[in-house]
Amino acid sequence: MSSKRKLTPQEEARLSQVRENFQKRKKITESISSIKNKIGVYSGKGGVGKTTVSVNLACSLASQGKSVGIFDVDIDCPNVANILHLSEGPTQNEEDKKFYPSSRFDVKVMTMSFFHENEEEATIWRGPMITNAINQLLQMTHWGELDYLIVDLPPGTSDGPLTVMQTLNLDGFIIVTAPQKVAKLDAIRSINMIKKLNQNVIGVVENFSGPVFGSGAAQEISEQFDIPKLGTISLNAEHNVGTKPAALTSTTVKEEFLNISLAVIESFKG
Repeated sequence: MSSKRKLTPQEEARLSQVRENFQKRKKITESISSIKNKIGVYSGKGGVGKTTVSVNLACSLASQGKSVGIFDVDIDCPNVANILHLSEGPTQNEEDKKFYPSSRFDVKVMTMSFFHENEEEATIWRGPMITNAINQLLQMTHWGELDYLIVDLPPGTSDGPLTVMQTLNLDGFIIVTAPQKVAKLDAIRSINMIKKLNQNVIGVVENFSGPVFGSGAAQEISEQFDIPKLGTISLNAEHNVGTKPAALTSTTVKEEFLNISLAVIESFKG
């Protein structure tokens, strides 16, 4: 009768890592179990307005009576709290040690910037540290019941967005592009990455649209990939007026984001 072979130290270490990863995934699954729809706002190109779209879309959905949260996953340069003029960070429950997000304009917010001592300090982290930070925030945040969680992703196709795509099991992605050729090219790269990971693209939004930079990139991407064009956002000075997102104040921008949010809501019906 054969006896069980004793595991080597290397095998023990690998087994321990598997168990640890399983527990992490379990905690993340529990923390997002009451969220109906998880949407990533994404583009390969930085500076096209992903955070602007994320914040205004979240506020537009909330203004229609939806329960909404926004998760800023840009660990290096988080800006959601700044755009919302939100300085109050999350509270931590003494019993379960979970972070309960603070709220602004009826939108729950979690961002790494709440944990920065100096907002002007550069975060110089390699990929594994960024991945670990994202996983910790996912594990430790108590979102409660939400109709929509808007996930503001960092640009590019490296560790940050890849971690979220593989961990959060998002229900779909909104691709943000600008009219310029290079922005359109990087938006296409983003879509190809999403498709390689067998995930869903809800549609594409064109930001900075108008006479200055042109228009039409979103329509071209829509036709190339047979995905919906959710809307266009004009290059508008009203984005910089006041302390509220333009989707709550500007007549023009409010209508643009209302159309986009209605298209998003419609995409999840049936």
